[in-house]
Amino acid sequence: MYVIIVYDAVPKRGLKLLKYLRQHLNWVQNSVFEGELTESEFERIKHGIKEIVNEKQDSVIYYVFDSQNYHERGIIGIERNEIDTFI
Repeated sequence: MYVIIVYDAVPKRGLKLLKYLRQHLNWVQNSVFEGELTESEFERIKHGIKEIVNEKQDSVIYYVFDSQNYHERGIIGIERNEIDTFI
């Protein structure tokens, strides 16, 4: 599955989310991550996110696609972080 995760959190937890998500997904912008995951990896990431956020103050939104082939990715402006593809 291909996953896109975006978040809005207070700065202290936002930094923790940034560090945590960079370990598992490709960082594409300040609070936007994407990448290919298995279902079990995605469940583990969601569990990790729940341990970091305060669900009354922070927001994490995720989009799940069956495959990277089913979406188109566009950029207007600069690419903040090149995504490497390893096979």
